[in-house]
Amino acid sequence: MPQLKKRLIIAAALAGLAGLGGTAAVFYAHAGGAPAMAAPAAASVEVAEVASRPVTDWQSYSGRLEAVERVELRPQVSGVLTAVHFKDGSLVKKGDLLFSIDPRPFAAEVARAEAQLAGAEARAAYTGADLARGERLLAENAVSRRDFEEKQNAAREAAAALKAAQAALKVAELNLEYTRITAPISGRMSRAEVTVGNLVAPGNAAPLTTLVSADSIYAAFDVDEQSYLKYVSGSQGKGLPIRMGLADESGHGREGRLSSVDNRLDSTSGTIRLRAVFDNPDGRLVPGLYARVRLGSEAPREAVLVDEKAVGTDQDKRFVLVVDGKNRTAYREVRLGAVQEGLRVVESGLKAGERIVVNGLQRVRPGDEVAPQMVSMGGRETAGVARAASPADKG
Repeated sequence: MPQLKKRLIIAAALAGLAGLGGTAAVFYAHAGGAPAMAAPAAASVEVAEVASRPVTDWQSYSGRLEAVERVELRPQVSGVLTAVHFKDGSLVKKGDLLFSIDPRPFAAEVARAEAQLAGAEARAAYTGADLARGERLLAENAVSRRDFEEKQNAAREAAAALKAAQAALKVAELNLEYTRITAPISGRMSRAEVTVGNLVAPGNAAPLTTLVSADSIYAAFDVDEQSYLKYVSGSQGKGLPIRMGLADESGHGREGRLSSVDNRLDSTSGTIRLRAVFDNPDGRLVPGLYARVRLGSEAPREAVLVDEKAVGTDQDKRFVLVVDGKNRTAYREVRLGAVQEGLRVVESGLKAGERIVVNGLQRVRPGDEVAPQMVSMGGRETAGVARAASPADKG
């Protein structure tokens, strides 16, 4: 029992000392012995007005370049190749001589056909004159009907033989012409697959070479079903802006036009094949190159745009901090679109003219007061002090 009293007395003493210490601390604070904690200064951040201007919606696709015209050159007559008149990869014009086949057998055939034609012409002339005499004699009853009909038949056979000889000469001349293989279009040559001295013949053998047009080229790419329905289906893509860039180029500096839309959608991939044509004045574009294609909307639309630096990430959400008329920040969730000339399109969540934090987002939180430094959206500072709040801001 004495031990319990002793413990209670000690506890009471300690409690009294603690109370005296608290009272002294309060008295010291009220007496000005310790300075009160100062309010935090407003953070200085860069603020810009949300921009609005007409934009064209662009969709990006991957494609390949294809030749507008492609020709496989094959011989149309048999013979020995005597000359190749082009260099591999060179540019040629329509009608330029490319290959020569030994023409001597075909020249001899032309000479024989000419001789046969001359004989047929002589035969036709003789039988025609004989028929004319037979007609006069028949009128005088100086020749039998049978003899007259024989003369008439001989004249008809001679006329038919004359036509056959004329056709044979045309064929022989055409075969002689085929010994000179010329360019059917203007373009760029591939390599010669057959060299001089080889025997060539018509058929399904490998071509002598290939020739592709070079002044323009196709870019073929596949468009998804939603984009097709939104941009292409109404007018079959007529008037849609199309731009292209190569793998080593920045941006999409080449402008083209839509050439064709396929007649069916691939149900397996859910895409439809489109083909655009681009001018190729320098000949740099060749079939098979990888192409980055952008397909734009037919008409521009008004859109709200912000600087990428102004957009924050909150798990799977995107947000900006809006600055009100009292220079306080507010959290605003936004839905983003594509990038347009360095600025990001905001599909929903912002209106043109609102002020948002574009630099210093990490230094403030929603509800904080800020010291805004006005800058243009995506540009430099436009005023060194905070913009006065407009009546609209205050409202």
